[in-house]
Amino acid sequence: MSSMSWERLLEPSRLHDAPGAAPREMGRTPFHKDHDRIVFAGSFRRLGRKTQVHPLTDNDHIHTRLTHSLEVGCVGRSLGMMVGEKLRDRLPEWITPADLGVIVQTGCLGHDIGNPPFGHAGEYAIRDWFAAEAASDHGRLDGLSETERADLLTYEGNAQASGSSPKLSTTSFTVACA
Repeated sequence: MSSMSWERLLEPSRLHDAPGAAPREMGRTPFHKDHDRIVFAGSFRRLGRKTQVHPLTDNDHIHTRLTHSLEVGCVGRSLGMMVGEKLRDRLPEWITPADLGVIVQTGCLGHDIGNPPFGHAGEYAIRDWFAAEAASDHGRLDGLSETERADLLTYEGNAQASGSSPKLSTTSFTVACA
């Protein structure tokens, strides 16, 4: 079994940068900047207006996708730091367990960006609507390519997050995590 190339995997360059182009600086790593870019992004804040569905709940508390993402981020950061401690001797010298924690936390924060309201039920509603339109003679989908049409007929919310991350100019590793 081959070993993981942590230097290559944790390359701090942004998607459109040449590898090794990211300057190393004191204070904030590129991964901490990724975290901040997600937190300050309008697409992340809009998760506060999307409901996280919990069917058959006993109370009227509304849990938003934003709250869910923050909770997942806390758990992810702890798990990332624990893994970082176990891998400390294999990581590049400029990566600490806390860095690994913030990398995982950032991926967790961004995982719902682009998802529709009402979770998987929202995805099904979008797919069903486009399937009905495709079967009708309204012509609303006529200008779409086959690829665009297939994207809508098989709509998957998590795939939308990966489309949002490059727009935030995060590191390649953060895009892969989200």
